[in-house]
Amino acid sequence: MPARALPQELIRAKRDGEVLSPEAIGELVGGIVDGSLSDAQVGALAMAIYLNGMSASETVALTEAVRDSGEVLAWRGLGPGLDLPGPVLDKHSTGGVGDLVSLVLGPWVAACGGCVPMVSGRGLGHTGGTLDKLEAIPGYGIAPSRERFRKLVCEAGVAIVGQTAELAPADRRLYAIRDVTATVESLPLIVSSILGKKLACGLDALVMDVKTGSGAFMPTLERSRELAETIAEVASRAGTPTTALLTDMSQPLAPCAGNAVEVREAIALLTCQKTDERTGGRLLEVTRELAVELLLAGKLAHDRKAALALLDERLATGAAAERFARMVAGLGGPADLLERPERYLPRAAVLRPVFARRSGCVTRMDTRALGLAVVALGGGRRAPNEAIDPAVGLTGIAALGEAVDGERPLAWVHAASEVDAELAASQLRAAIEVNDVAAADVPRPTLIQDVIRREVP
Repeated sequence: MPARALPQELIRAKRDGEVLSPEAIGELVGGIVDGSLSDAQVGALAMAIYLNGMSASETVALTEAVRDSGEVLAWRGLGPGLDLPGPVLDKHSTGGVGDLVSLVLGPWVAACGGCVPMVSGRGLGHTGGTLDKLEAIPGYGIAPSRERFRKLVCEAGVAIVGQTAELAPADRRLYAIRDVTATVESLPLIVSSILGKKLACGLDALVMDVKTGSGAFMPTLERSRELAETIAEVASRAGTPTTALLTDMSQPLAPCAGNAVEVREAIALLTCQKTDERTGGRLLEVTRELAVELLLAGKLAHDRKAALALLDERLATGAAAERFARMVAGLGGPADLLERPERYLPRAAVLRPVFARRSGCVTRMDTRALGLAVVALGGGRRAPNEAIDPAVGLTGIAALGEAVDGERPLAWVHAASEVDAELAASQLRAAIEVNDVAAADVPRPTLIQDVIRREVP
């Protein structure tokens, strides 16, 4: 067996722009996991990748090495009562404001015959985190045992949980070091981080929601499209057929942002209180389109028309809501959450409307600033271990092209104090631009800007 190369020599090669072999990348990732690479070496490797990039083959090799750095879940051949009855499907979003798609999509796809073992994360910067939203539900446990996780996916069809220590351990250390070495914004590192965790869940198909616009992680449409195309290509080459939707985040996806308020919105959608374009709006449209792609990829529908019909039927009959209720109860939450959400979901001490300084139509908004306003209220973290207030947030956020005046506010602020509410009001007025124009003259970006599909070669 040939001797392993010294880590510093592999880092030197990447620093000098050379292409690393899959074996070399595997050695480096192994060193990240077992600690034989020091923090300084991991940081140097991350910077070398940040500065020089990676070829498509290198990015695939890095993604596979991160995926295989811990347990890769298997869902079949496990014995009676443990094999999943349908295709293993999942979704991931690059994050945004008012993006509660996962809370609706997971149960909805499960109600159509899919099995959704969704490993999610917490909020990052201005973006909300699925786990933070779910923890607004009293008793909801994001870290079940491996056996409980498997059983719940089998019985309810869906379980949304946090990353375990066994899944993609290389990513946890690599991401922590990237975060403090200014190497987060590297496409190969972003892709391998996202996909390493997702593909370790043993998926039959994946759908990605890649955002673009003022609330997106990537700053431009070109960078967002590059990310979407790279994720779809790398995931498929790593063995998982993947579809990436490029969707607009120039305004919040739902008319609310916060943790408990977004859970209420998800319940309203699942229980058909918001099902048409007027009330469900952008959130419903994006969720439905992502779900269609998963049903087609999982062969749960033979064409788009059949997928839409199945989805609409499962939503209207309450089957999707029932899957959500089973998931919540199965992870320790209240069994009657859907019937009595107000009994369980916390409410902020202060609720006040924020009116614009002039009447007119909303013509532009800084969606990232709206997300940061929620963070300032206490709905997100400014430091890694900071506690979150699940009750705070924004509701009734006016949409682009909507008229606002002395009766229709820009939004409602849910705050812990009057001081916090006043600060949020100032942030909202600065983030949302209002002008004296007709609604028809306000441009509204296309919600779903592209669909990129990749099959396994």
